[in-house]
Amino acid sequence: MVGLLTLTPGLDTTLILRTAALGHRRRAWGVVLGIQSGTLVWGVLTSLGVTALLTASRLGYEALRWAGAAYLVWMGGRLLWATRRHSSSQSRPSAGARREGETRTGADDLLLGGWRQGFVTNLLNPKMGAFYVAVLPQFIPAGASHLAPGVLLAGVHILLAVIWACALIAFAHALRDRLQRPSARRYLDRITGTVIAAFGIRLALGQ
Repeated sequence: MVGLLTLTPGLDTTLILRTAALGHRRRAWGVVLGIQSGTLVWGVLTSLGVTALLTASRLGYEALRWAGAAYLVWMGGRLLWATRRHSSSQSRPSAGARREGETRTGADDLLLGGWRQGFVTNLLNPKMGAFYVAVLPQFIPAGASHLAPGVLLAGVHILLAVIWACALIAFAHALRDRLQRPSARRYLDRITGTVIAAFGIRLALGQ
């Protein structure tokens, strides 16, 4: 079940592909680790019964839903605004300049920035909590402690997602040379920004 969920194109896939396609492999892995950190948190909270309280509380669920929607619309809108605001020569550095910039920024900063983006995106998605509340308890043996089996099952989900992320990053890396042109990168940012903002609007509408 989680294998099918992992393979279904969604926000996580969009973030990983966009980041890796632009050549930011360390940041892409940061995004992956952040997303899976969020998945682990959801698994632990579900095992402890916290997410059941969240989904049962309309106020709590709605607050999380609107926070997640606002974050996604802001993130998508920022990408779209950047493509409109800057010319290709100003907003998109060359591949060499970008690599130099990454060196100056530092690998740790790139990894941490990606992790933060992936973690916040996953954690502000109340549908992840609802999914875990609906599915996870069905696979926990009756009479067993919920925490250990719940974390183990979340670990299976994380393992499958990381394997899939490896394939996504390898695929994006193969297309990297074709995306070095400023026009191609601007087009990619427009697609990504539109998809992310659409996810935010859909979440706001409760769909």
